[in-house]
Amino acid sequence: MKPAVLVATIVFIVLAILHQDVWNWDNADLVFGFLPVGLAYHAGYSLTAAVFWALVTRFAWPSNLEKWAEGSDESTDH
Repeated sequence: MKPAVLVATIVFIVLAILHQDVWNWDNADLVFGFLPVGLAYHAGYSLTAAVFWALVTRFAWPSNLEKWAEGSDESTDH
């Protein structure tokens, strides 16, 4: 297993755990005076997840499977 895949798997598990933000359930504070803390947390979480998946596709993409799939497409075109 490539190191990038291992790191991506660990970060994925951490993000899955952090998605359950039980510490914000009873928090009635507002961020910027209008945004509930839980919603602000999930906005930040969503941005973090988007950056994470962009990095995963850049560094941990299974290029060997993509090459295999591209090779099989060429053989079926004849």
